[in-house]
Amino acid sequence: MSRLHADADPARWVPVTGSLGWRGRRHRKAAISMLMQQANAAMGGTPRPGGRFAAWAMSQAAPLLMRKADGRVLAWVWKDDPSLLVAMAQIQQATPQLRVARASMPMEYDDTESFRNPYLGVGEKLAVTLPSGDPAPPPFVTYTWDTGTHFVTLTAVCSDRERVGTVLAAVDDLARALRVVDDLPVGSSPDVLRLDPS
Repeated sequence: MSRLHADADPARWVPVTGSLGWRGRRHRKAAISMLMQQANAAMGGTPRPGGRFAAWAMSQAAPLLMRKADGRVLAWVWKDDPSLLVAMAQIQQATPQLRVARASMPMEYDDTESFRNPYLGVGEKLAVTLPSGDPAPPPFVTYTWDTGTHFVTLTAVCSDRERVGTVLAAVDDLARALRVVDDLPVGSSPDVLRLDPS
């Protein structure tokens, strides 16, 4: 099975994947709260009194869901301000349906630039930064690589349009650290050999 791995800078990022219980709890809660607020605002909603409890509950469930994804999904939050930036990487099998869905995306998603990753090769980067007065969703940047059999994507969402430019270089560094690790059975035994492309 193909899984994702990345050597995220611990001085900048706190991993959500694998951070169970109290470990990383504050960062998870702040990041999920930010995403919920942004999604609510994008749909024209108003803040709800139970939002803090929902963010806490989701922060407890997130690591378990990530563990269940078994390396197909990785997530991080910005260490200095977890409510500022959330990044999530995932690997998906490149099915015909997924290729059609990607080809049918809105024209705004055609404005991409080439982005090189030392492990995945050349992919695409799309940075969507919006005007300060625009009530549309928050700025984000997404990276995509087509390996032939899978799509690897990394998406980072920032809550502050004024500060997004200060974190883009760190997101680029994280995108360059992404790689795919394959598990191969060793002969007829149940043991598994994990091959790192580096």
